[in-house]
Amino acid sequence: MSEIEKRTEEMVLPILEDFGFDLYDTEYVKEGNDYYLRVYIDKEGGITSDDTTDVCRRLSERIDEEKNFISEKYILEVSSPGLTRALTKPKHFSSSIGKDVEFKLYKPIEYEDNGKKFKAKEFIGILKDYDEQNDSVTIGIDENEMTFQINDIASIHLWIDF
Repeated sequence: MSEIEKRTEEMVLPILEDFGFDLYDTEYVKEGNDYYLRVYIDKEGGITSDDTTDVCRRLSERIDEEKNFISEKYILEVSSPGLTRALTKPKHFSSSIGKDVEFKLYKPIEYEDNGKKFKAKEFIGILKDYDEQNDSVTIGIDENEMTFQINDIASIHLWIDF
């Protein structure tokens, strides 16, 4: 976590507490020529556009009070993590055990299913376990269970079959 993300969390937590919302995640990233400071918020029953607007306004005011917080020009976004939210923190993994996930590995792996050999790097399965000590997840894919180090996973999201 960058210092900007850490400081943003410190600033937004009291704001979220006032509204009764939870902080899901923060990220400070460069995409193309632009920097984005994103804050993902949540609450029981879901977040509305009015909720994100209220938090964004208050957070923007709070950031403006803090001189030299971010030296680059950036875009502030406050949103819900969404139904297919990314799992990035230990608490995300722990609270998602038993749920369907879609994940992509950095490089393909070879595996066997029903006597046939496959090579893939994208999977859909059920998050069976999260081992915080070993920083790994166990995913149930069809009848098989596979364990992956978090560092080998490029992205992992909740998956919904529409």
